[in-house]
Amino acid sequence: MMSEGTKNIEKEIPRRRFVAGAATVGAAAAMLPAESCAQVAGSDAVKVGLIGLGGRGSGAIVQNLTANDSARLVAVADAFQDKLDGTGPRASGLPKIQEQLGKLGKNGQVDLPKSRQYAGFDAYKGVIDECDLVVIATPPGFRPIHFEYAVQQGKHVFMEKPVCVDAWGFNKVIEAAKMADQKNRKVVVGLQRHYQDVYLEAFKKVHEEKLIGEIVSGQVWWNGNRPWIIERQPGWTEMEYQMRNWYHFNWLCGDHISEQHVHNIDVMNWFVSGDSVNGGNPVVAQGMGGRAGTEPRSVGEIFDHHYVEFRYGQPEGGVVLNSQCRHIKGTWSKVAEEIHGTEGILYLGAGRITDLKGQVKWQYRAPRSGDPNPYQVEHDHLYKAITEDTPLNNAYYGAKSSFTSALGRLATYSGQEVKWDDAVKSNFSIMPKEYDMNAEAPVKPDADGNYQVAIPGDWKLPWA
Repeated sequence: MMSEGTKNIEKEIPRRRFVAGAATVGAAAAMLPAESCAQVAGSDAVKVGLIGLGGRGSGAIVQNLTANDSARLVAVADAFQDKLDGTGPRASGLPKIQEQLGKLGKNGQVDLPKSRQYAGFDAYKGVIDECDLVVIATPPGFRPIHFEYAVQQGKHVFMEKPVCVDAWGFNKVIEAAKMADQKNRKVVVGLQRHYQDVYLEAFKKVHEEKLIGEIVSGQVWWNGNRPWIIERQPGWTEMEYQMRNWYHFNWLCGDHISEQHVHNIDVMNWFVSGDSVNGGNPVVAQGMGGRAGTEPRSVGEIFDHHYVEFRYGQPEGGVVLNSQCRHIKGTWSKVAEEIHGTEGILYLGAGRITDLKGQVKWQYRAPRSGDPNPYQVEHDHLYKAITEDTPLNNAYYGAKSSFTSALGRLATYSGQEVKWDDAVKSNFSIMPKEYDMNAEAPVKPDADGNYQVAIPGDWKLPWA
């Protein structure tokens, strides 16, 4: 259902002014005084909503408001009330976001009465009903649900990566993406390398100038440390613990091969396919991984290392790319992509192409002013596509790259060769049956408080 404020906006400002993408709205809204814009219900202001008040949500909303001076943050939501109050276990939440916006002089772009601050599992609906554009920065498992509802309600969307953790979520995102095209809604996914100059230039060198010849293989890495762990607190239900500690549970994050390594896997899909709109995907994956024991099993269920072989084009032969990610303290760190061709090698981490003997064929040179921040550029492009009414829908490649990372997880957990088509057609889901802090969590610790970790060879594929 639409809120009364939204209905009033539609009566006073026809959707052609902004939501349908008229080029005049940015200029018109920019000329309005800040006092007028702040009264969102009666102005040309672009109404923005934010779902997810963690660290990425705070960064994304700052970038979104920076991209358009007529944008106004009018509604926010989080699963936890203490994220709205700023009293949660981590240093994030609405007060932190408001503090950041204040330091940047953006107080005039915030109109957040208590009545538009929502908490709970269904809070996303309140935000989406109030806005023209929604920023989705919730844990990944929820993004298919939130994206689908946003598109159904006719909203433009920025959503963080990964956009799904299972086949059910992948299929839901793809169907919602088609609906977004039908409704002429614009969608950006936070795989910011697509908006980073060195990657865009390298893509041209590979696919237009053919500097490395035909792609035959490659390697991508995300090796580093586990970012954070939330300690269990007295009084928390199992569902609340997993929600608070979402990075360590597959139904919420998809394992770190999805949550972080999806960036590198996305580059792999992008460059191999040569398709910047729909992206690509491997046909099969197999690999190995596990848990080295550097963290107690009471923390969660995810692996701390994965190594996956992805094959593109055909199950035997074709292009072979290896994916490596690790979260173990004291080990070698690297986050980069490297693609080999018949006539050269692309080192994306260094922005360089060499021939097969190591002679440099191309070296990326940033402008003296420095490269623009790709995290900002993606929001700039979103508003540009809306105001100029040009096609923009990242959900297709976002879904394929997200599910490629999930395919890798299936391969490392099971120790089996896993085919893309089998996994997609299975429509398997790892999400809970009920969304409530007192509901049954999808996984449970044993009597000693430890979670079961997949054992390759024993762990069964969801559709087996």
